[in-house]
Amino acid sequence: MIGAMVNVMDQYLETLLMTLTQFLFVLLAAPLFSGILTRLKSMVESRKGPSIFQPYRDIWKLLHKETVFPNNSGTIFRYGPYAIMGIYSLISLIVPILVPVPIFFTASADFLGGAILFSLAAFIKLAAALESGSNFMTMGAVRALSFNFLSEGTLITVFFAVSLITGTNNPYVTNSFLSSNPIQGISLEHIFATLAFLMLFFYETGKLPLESSGLMEMGMIEEGMNYEYSGKLLAINRWSSHIKQYILGSILLNVFLFPWFLQSSFPWYILDIPIMFLKWMLLIFIVLVIETSLAKMRLFRIQDYLATAFAFSILFLIFGVVVG
Repeated sequence: MIGAMVNVMDQYLETLLMTLTQFLFVLLAAPLFSGILTRLKSMVESRKGPSIFQPYRDIWKLLHKETVFPNNSGTIFRYGPYAIMGIYSLISLIVPILVPVPIFFTASADFLGGAILFSLAAFIKLAAALESGSNFMTMGAVRALSFNFLSEGTLITVFFAVSLITGTNNPYVTNSFLSSNPIQGISLEHIFATLAFLMLFFYETGKLPLESSGLMEMGMIEEGMNYEYSGKLLAINRWSSHIKQYILGSILLNVFLFPWFLQSSFPWYILDIPIMFLKWMLLIFIVLVIETSLAKMRLFRIQDYLATAFAFSILFLIFGVVVG
């Protein structure tokens, strides 16, 4: 009996350490990957560019600045950033973005639940923008609304795609299945789902050429919804954006592109940190090549872009359900 209790306690402590490792890695490393991408993009464009640690400096500086609220702002505007940060923190414990085995809070949701949590965070951000009392933030929210019906539909359909491939909604079982069955990676279903999620990743993380905070005339979406934020709330919003980018990128890597090499045993799971770093360097290279090669799009072309991503996800259903 005592031996069984000791084993249970050991498993509990191992799971706790894995949970803390994954959560802290996402929280602390997410801004670094954004900084590396920005630095490399500057080098490609023959500019010096900021340091790879500039996102940390920006967050630290904003956390120590005063927060100013617009006169007509509402409750959601003031507390929405905290809720969004909490939602992304929960998602970081649901999907295999570092440790490929279930940890604490994994049972909180499956793939579909994760998609709904992403939609909830987007809804809170839109509601906060509409409650800001700022015409500019409202314009950014309306633009986002005109595109999100396609992006969220694509996200849910893609998660259905991998669920039908593997027969489960559990993201950890999906990762294990795909890593042990590499032949699935070259199936038409998986290829269409991967293309759809890759296109969605570019939109959701603001990597499309027109989403540049320095080009207001071309239409700011993400930056437009941060326009009236300042101080601590702006820091939290930016930090949340870094975390969202890391979560989506890691899902793309660990579920769609490269589900291999992650270590699941204790204490070797710590090797997942350099493994994920190398995977992200490859993803940053892919993003850099595509982002610097695309011509700048006009605002209305985003709907065409997202419609194409949605079509890829629907093609999966045709090949996977009708044909298969």
